Amino acid sequence: MLELTAILKEHGLKVTPQRLSIFKMLRNTCIHPSAETIYKALQEEHPTMSLATVYKTLDTFVQHGLVQQLNLGEDSYRYDADTSEHSHVQCINCKSVVDLPPLKHISDLRDEVHESTGFALSHEQLYFYGTCVKCQNANHS
Repeated sequence: MLELTAILKEHGLKVTPQRLSIFKMLRNTCIHPSAETIYKALQEEHPTMSLATVYKTLDTFVQHGLVQQLNLGEDSYRYDADTSEHSHVQCINCKSVVDLPPLKHISDLRDEVHESTGFALSHEQLYFYGTCVKCQNANHS
C-alpha cells in the first residue's frame, strides 16, 4: 500500500482511502472493470463512497496517466492500470477483455495511417472482438 501511496503523491494527488482502494483494485486485476463494477466491489469496504466519487477518481487517474480508459462500444468505459501501449480483445459473448502483447506490425499500421491522413500520431487504441476460448468450448459442449 505504501507503493500506491507514493505513486499518488508523485502525481500530486491527495491520498484518500477511497482513491487508494480504487487504485489498488485496478492494479490488482486484469478484468478491465467499469466504474460500476469498481463501485460494487468496494461498497462493503467503503459503504459511504458514492458512484460519483468513483467516476471522479477514475477521471483524475486518467488525467494523470495512472490508468487508461477503454471505450469498447459498451454503455460505459472500462479501466486498465496497465498504461503501457497495448491492444485489447473482447469476447462478444461474455464481454471479458484481455490484454494483447505488443503487436509486431503496429509501426507499419502507424506509418500507413500517417501517410494516408498526414496526421502526426500521438498514440492509438486498438480493439479486437471475437469469441473467447471459454465461450467457444461452451458452445461446442
